Amino acid sequence: MDVGVIGVGSMGKNHVRVYSELKGVGEIFFYDPDPGNARRAEELATPCGSVEELLQKAEAVNICVPTRHHFSVARQVIEAGADCLIEKPMTLKREEAEILLGLLQGRDQVVGVGHIERFNPIVAEFGKISRSPAYVEIKRHNPGSTRITDSSVVEDLMIHDIDIVFNVLFPGRGDFRIYSAGNKNVCQATVVFGSSVAVLSASRLSSKKFRTMYVEDEESTTEGDFMTQEVFIYRKPGKYTKENERYIQENIIEKVLVNKVEPLKVELKTFLDCVNSREPFPVTPDQAYLNMRICDQISQGLA
Repeated sequence: MDVGVIGVGSMGKNHVRVYSELKGVGEIFFYDPDPGNARRAEELATPCGSVEELLQKAEAVNICVPTRHHFSVARQVIEAGADCLIEKPMTLKREEAEILLGLLQGRDQVVGVGHIERFNPIVAEFGKISRSPAYVEIKRHNPGSTRITDSSVVEDLMIHDIDIVFNVLFPGRGDFRIYSAGNKNVCQATVVFGSSVAVLSASRLSSKKFRTMYVEDEESTTEGDFMTQEVFIYRKPGKYTKENERYIQENIIEKVLVNKVEPLKVELKTFLDCVNSREPFPVTPDQAYLNMRICDQISQGLA
């Protein structure tokens, strides 16, 4: 299958690299009006002079332009009838996403949104281990990036964890309340689902990069690290003992066997598999739109 990448900056360049490593990919085409970006991609892909030229040559298209251009480029690609994967967030504004959703009605197109952490193997493990979470805490703290100029920390970083909470851990739950605080570079949000609580924090001010997930339920406590792709389960103790007037508990600790992978490679392979099989991409435009709605609600609490 011949593929195309629109926008080959830091993210799009990675899409080109991964496509060059995937079996079943024929020729790789790209379009980027920035000469510097184009030069870095020419070693692995064939340049096109316009989006229109790329759409004539590629069977599946990845949209990796800056967020402010997602709507205009995605609209052009969808109206051309091409299958496409749009980098997250789907668009800069909810109104733009609503127009795209309207365009997709009745069309036989595979259109997905690239929430890459959905393809991190620890997310699937958490989904299997914790069927009824009572408490969830996800931290995503990063040193600041000059790459992001048109999104707050909510749309830039926290949106990954919003997707996990609303589409993996608590799918279909409409009974929630949101409390949030922070600013464009640091935010903490608490989401209450009935008697369950999910606490999300994200920062672009951190001097240390860490991305962790912690879930408690009735039977166990589970910890995971998105970067190392390690998961540990702490089972409730089989017995308590008393020693020197102190209670001692004997926990059972399990290290989950996780098949470590590059999430982007899994994401792009899944996209091509969906194009071939005509199955929906796991992160649908409707789910991506829900993520944007939650982002907007959280952002209302920012200073």
